[in-house]
Amino acid sequence: MLDNFFNPNSIAVVGASRTPGKVGYDILKNINQYGYPGMVYPINPGASEILGKKAYPSLIGVPGKIDLAVIVVPSKDVIEVIGQCGTKKIDSAIVITAGFKESGIEGSKLENELIRKAKESGVRFIGPNCLGMIDTHSKVNASFAAGMPARGGIGFFSQSGALCLAVLDRALPDEIGFSKFISMGNKADISDTDIMLALAEDENTKVILGYIEGVGDGRKFMEVAKEVTKKKPVIILKSGITSSGAKAASSHTGALAGREAAFDAAFRQSGVIRAHTINELFNFALAFANQPLPQGPNVVIITNSGGPGILAADACDKSDLKIVSPHKDVVDELRTFLPTAASFYNPIDILGDSGADRYEKALTTVLKDEKMHGIIVLLTPTAVVDVDETAMAVVNIAGNTDRPILTSFMGKQRIGSGAKTLLRYNVPNYSYPEEAVSSMNAMYHYRVWINRPEKTYPQFHDLKSKAIHIFEKAAEENKERLTDSEVHDVLTAYGFTVPRSLFARTSEEAVAAARGIGYPVVMKIVSPQVIHKSDMGGVKVGLDSKKAVENAFFDITTRVRNIMPAAQIYGVMVQEMIRGGKEVIMGITKDAQFGHMVMFGLGGIYVEVLKDIAFRITPLSQEDAHEMIRETKTFPLLRGVRGEAEADIEAIEKSLLTLSRMAMDFPRIIEADINPLLVRKRGEGVVAIDARFAIGGE
Repeated sequence: MLDNFFNPNSIAVVGASRTPGKVGYDILKNINQYGYPGMVYPINPGASEILGKKAYPSLIGVPGKIDLAVIVVPSKDVIEVIGQCGTKKIDSAIVITAGFKESGIEGSKLENELIRKAKESGVRFIGPNCLGMIDTHSKVNASFAAGMPARGGIGFFSQSGALCLAVLDRALPDEIGFSKFISMGNKADISDTDIMLALAEDENTKVILGYIEGVGDGRKFMEVAKEVTKKKPVIILKSGITSSGAKAASSHTGALAGREAAFDAAFRQSGVIRAHTINELFNFALAFANQPLPQGPNVVIITNSGGPGILAADACDKSDLKIVSPHKDVVDELRTFLPTAASFYNPIDILGDSGADRYEKALTTVLKDEKMHGIIVLLTPTAVVDVDETAMAVVNIAGNTDRPILTSFMGKQRIGSGAKTLLRYNVPNYSYPEEAVSSMNAMYHYRVWINRPEKTYPQFHDLKSKAIHIFEKAAEENKERLTDSEVHDVLTAYGFTVPRSLFARTSEEAVAAARGIGYPVVMKIVSPQVIHKSDMGGVKVGLDSKKAVENAFFDITTRVRNIMPAAQIYGVMVQEMIRGGKEVIMGITKDAQFGHMVMFGLGGIYVEVLKDIAFRITPLSQEDAHEMIRETKTFPLLRGVRGEAEADIEAIEKSLLTLSRMAMDFPRIIEADINPLLVRKRGEGVVAIDARFAIGGE
């Protein structure tokens, strides 16, 4: 689809300039100076020749076929040039020009017109407002970047041109190799998903890197990412992670959700590896582009200094990697040539007087242990170590093993030459041990992702039909939230166990309800304006007598009236009091880009403070439900501590899957909480103690 961008036989630069320093000059100069073998046509009505190339007044006047047009004219003229592309049968264009959506309302109108004209003319385009594009293998540098990266296996795309320049500037001195380098700009036509699909099929690209600020179609992004990540690793740096929208949220789930939660869930469910800094983006890219994936989590550390070895081991303990002791035969062999003061286990400390030969012997010996899946080699530049010789010893061994070897030759001045040697021979070197560990951990996670079987999605039958009339009635009445009784009916329809409940308008009705249910009971205010009942003093528990119920009724209604005089108070809900169990929360929220998400976490009133939560985008698979429960820090409490019985985790998983189905069945749900969901002992199920549903939209 994008072949004419990456492998054009001819390029026209529309807006080529004779003035050094102008974008139209720099782009033409870059195309010329880095060895592009095809035809180049400068387009400038005021020039007959630019940089040794014959110039033409317009695209129409070019006698030959043009595969790619690079457009650098003022924004008001871009649409006319796109029309000329259509006339000239040019199907690919890069719109460098700024002054579109990023510049305000008028710019947005102009961008919409650009999109319309491109579709009409049969032109696909990158941009506008972009830096351009580089393909090192076809020697195309259709950008105004200062420099050409080395040829390599990293494909990079970015929504930010400035970040492109920063990444390129970092890559040039270290000779980090790229296959393709694409500035996306406003993504008015060709999107991240288009680029990911193209890079997935590109034989020169081993790993795909991206910087994004947002995605237009979250569901499509996930669908494409799932496909691409099964072929190649995708590492993305995402900015704009603040939860500004949470301020308006009315549920716990809505308040805790945000762009970061949505993107974290989307990346996790589609196999995308998330980098949190530019440095991490580079670190991961170097590992994936240069080393094989580990077959498992077991890592051995070889070091000439105890401190860095401990730091690396600590980092492994905080990751999913495992520090395991070498096999006895390996330890016995290490003892034959290492000093007695060395550490023969893991980390293996070969001591500060080690030279290249000792590193080589230790590394060769450790690789005989088949249970070691990856090796991290640490070096501090002592007076006796020859860094360059040690680097060559490492690369000689790394070139003859199918297991990943990452290094951290620490320092700067003394290790500079050795670090370049390592990278030149495809062994990434990191400034600090923790960086090597996190990169190895990312590789292990990716190995787990590509090996995992297809997810299992449970089938639900005839649940929607039992609740559809409730949502239809709410839509007819333009309700923004369901009443307590409607929530009760929806949960019951979807198989949730709920406490026996009776609505009471007066204290007398409340007493009668309590007698009917049986003491003790719980009383809750019923008012469409009171969302968080506990915050308003609208909940009383443990009511065990007629007097207690009467007092609670007057106390609750009076308190709420004093705090919210305008609130409509319909009465109270008297509920069976459920004893025992552990409180968790689960809920639904709707993200603008990805749609519905399901949340799980520690329940009760402290959920927004502790924020021990997990999100997934619907639909949830059985594996998603299983994982999101276990990634919370409080999961061990559900497993039982200090003699406590294990909670019914299987019932929690079923509830999450049911909630996911509900969100898919009823897109009008904006936010929902079941809080608390009381989890009983294993085999005894769960009870939805309280819940709320906000509805609206389509």
